[in-house]
Amino acid sequence: MYQSSELIINEDGSVFHLHLKPGQIAGNIILVGDRARSAKVAAFFDSVDCDVQNREFHSITGTYKGKRISVISTGIGVGNIDIAINELDALANIDFSTREDFPVRKCLNMVRIGTSGGLQPYTPEGTFVASEYSFGFDGLPYFYNGNDSVRDKDAEEAFLQQCDYPANAARPYCVHSDKSLLDRIAQGMVKGGTICAQGFYAPQGRQLRYGLSSPCLNEQIRRFDYHGMRICNMEMESAALSALASIYGHKALTVCLIIANRYGKSFIGDYNPLMEKLIRTVLDRI
Repeated sequence: MYQSSELIINEDGSVFHLHLKPGQIAGNIILVGDRARSAKVAAFFDSVDCDVQNREFHSITGTYKGKRISVISTGIGVGNIDIAINELDALANIDFSTREDFPVRKCLNMVRIGTSGGLQPYTPEGTFVASEYSFGFDGLPYFYNGNDSVRDKDAEEAFLQQCDYPANAARPYCVHSDKSLLDRIAQGMVKGGTICAQGFYAPQGRQLRYGLSSPCLNEQIRRFDYHGMRICNMEMESAALSALASIYGHKALTVCLIIANRYGKSFIGDYNPLMEKLIRTVLDRI
């Protein structure tokens, strides 16, 4: 039995942060960072049966072309992914009345739709990138039993050999996205590696008033090559999502719209039409 300090259930029967109740999530879930993007995704739904907001989490469940789908905003960063994935798994696989696991485990499909910066000349603004694998700089999975089984340790070693990664930072981890989701959703997209940074500025090589501890890291990341696998972009959630989803037995994939090319130092203006195209693509294929 999960104690009340571990699985926090609100007085109305909803889970602590998401404020969702069992039965209010679909088996297919779209995750977005921007709270306002939940409504943009749900605007394509044919009907809506659940609309719940709390903090940065805005969750809407409805139907799209006969498919029941949930969209949930997580806010920015790995910490919020930790909250969202744990609470979604609890909603799917724990009986809130007994605080015990259901006898049959449910597997969720989770696709993150985000924005990111491209690192290669072939990932200019407007490119759709699907994260075939992700390197996380945050260390989150190391707190979970079972992380050994989901990490690509050979890729981690290759990264450390090729890149001047800060010695006193959390060890990078590498996880792969779910292949079945990748094959179904990423048709026509650029596939490759993604860096999941734990911040937007220095961890992604941006420099304002203070210098970088590893000023050459982004260029080394851009040149990284592991059996032909190259790193295409940077964002802040993909690795944690794939790691926790895999540990819990769910399927996860991150697809991003490139809105800036870090290699070419360029930034797109109005990217909303392209984001709507990416949203509809995922909705049609999830």
